[in-house]
Amino acid sequence: MQRTFLMIKPDGVQRGLIGKIIGRLEDKGFKMVAGKLVQVSDEQAKRHYAEHEGKDFYDNLVKFITSGPVFAMVWEGDNIIQLSRILMGKTEVTEALPGTIRGDYASHTPHNLIHGSDSPESSAREIANFFEAHELVDYDRSITPWM
Repeated sequence: MQRTFLMIKPDGVQRGLIGKIIGRLEDKGFKMVAGKLVQVSDEQAKRHYAEHEGKDFYDNLVKFITSGPVFAMVWEGDNIIQLSRILMGKTEVTEALPGTIRGDYASHTPHNLIHGSDSPESSAREIANFFEAHELVDYDRSITPWM
């Protein structure tokens, strides 16, 4: 099993899409192992977007992600990093296909509703930025969609 960090951004929270987005992930068969509504601090935002520091859009990323609460989550599943990114859709909303979260709900980039880790390394870093180890819950499902 692989874990990934996913975050419903301020626009998704403000539009009341938390339940719909979580439903999409659960319908896919993924398992949430942590989730919380948080106000991202400047320090967290800067750590989260560290790879973009110095780029012309960096300040806007930090400003947007700290503009309102986000719903931070850790999900588990087979190949979840790659599959969740497919489910989210392309970052540029004009390229996000119908049937994806961004294709169905997003109308503006960078206000594209959701963030997902792009590698095991970024997943580990992002999970540690938003969660302490004791906040991750290990449990077995009595029914799993792939059995």
